[in-house]
Amino acid sequence: MRFPYIPSPAHKGQGVLMPFLPLTLNHNAHSIKTHAMLDTGSMVNVLPFSIGISLGLSWESQSVPVELGGNLKAYEAYGILINATIESYPTVRLAFAWTQADNIPLLLGQTNFFMEFDVLFSRSASFFDIYPKGKALGNM
Repeated sequence: MRFPYIPSPAHKGQGVLMPFLPLTLNHNAHSIKTHAMLDTGSMVNVLPFSIGISLGLSWESQSVPVELGGNLKAYEAYGILINATIESYPTVRLAFAWTQADNIPLLLGQTNFFMEFDVLFSRSASFFDIYPKGKALGNM
């Protein structure tokens, strides 16, 4: 499935294109259609605070602390599991570090987005292709 690079919300009016993926997140009876930035340099998927609240999560009831690095090191975070659907692909369960930070995009990182999907980037042509794991290129 092919997706275009789109203007980054953080760089309004500057024409900065980034690999943002449209997806639907589901947790219990709550569902959100959103965009997440594909971040090959992130070790984990990161869920901003407000999206977690919109999904019906309760910060006070979390019990699996996660330590974040980089510019998120100063923020508390907890590990949570959320169902995610990309277009017509089967729903997958993704592990997120739910952080109190809200000034970041939803991030999809190595654990476990890039374990569930193969992604082929073509930055110069401004698109990326996503396949369920093991289905890219000659494995189709």
